[in-house]
Amino acid sequence: MSNANKPSNGPAAMQTIFGLIMVIVYVGMGILFFIGFFAPLYGSWTWIRWAAGALFTVYGIWRAYRQFKPISVDE
Repeated sequence: MSNANKPSNGPAAMQTIFGLIMVIVYVGMGILFFIGFFAPLYGSWTWIRWAAGALFTVYGIWRAYRQFKPISVDE
């Protein structure tokens, strides 16, 4: 038997791994903004720290939800 007709899970696995990495990156960036890691970049504008931290964290959580949301199949 040949493996030519066998379906591959390669692309789906890569999408899952990439999705997990991006969730970690977005949530990590949000945490870095919250703790003031990028303070020299925005100086005394601390509202940018909180806004960017909240934006990155919420978007990371949204991506995690979309990544792990069960796919419903209508039968």
